[in-house]
Amino acid sequence: MQYLFILFADQNAWGRMSSVEQERGVAAYRAYTEALKEAGVWVGSNRLQNTNTATTVRLVDGKSQVLDGPYADSKEQLAGYYLIEAPDLDAALSWAARCPTASHGTVEVRPVWPVPGATSDVASATATAA
Repeated sequence: MQYLFILFADQNAWGRMSSVEQERGVAAYRAYTEALKEAGVWVGSNRLQNTNTATTVRLVDGKSQVLDGPYADSKEQLAGYYLIEAPDLDAALSWAARCPTASHGTVEVRPVWPVPGATSDVASATATAA
């Protein structure tokens, strides 16, 4: 089953870190990603740009409304995600606890609701879309 790790952190914290602390942070995420890959559970991941680059779209009375900024204003912002394949929630929670974000933010773990007829193989889906 696939699980999405939704990473929340204070986007301003990075700018308050020394260059040595930033290097350690990058190394921690790199090592975590490699551990996921080596274990064969990594499906995908990405870091998101800061919320000042966000645009929100919604339909009101059938008309599109486009607003600058994130959907919600909060202390911690959506910073990125990992998508993994794990046998069960316990295994997913174990991996989430090892994520560097858990030490300075929040990792929300959500099971992915599979789309009927869709493949869970990202490479196959990408090849099909191309």
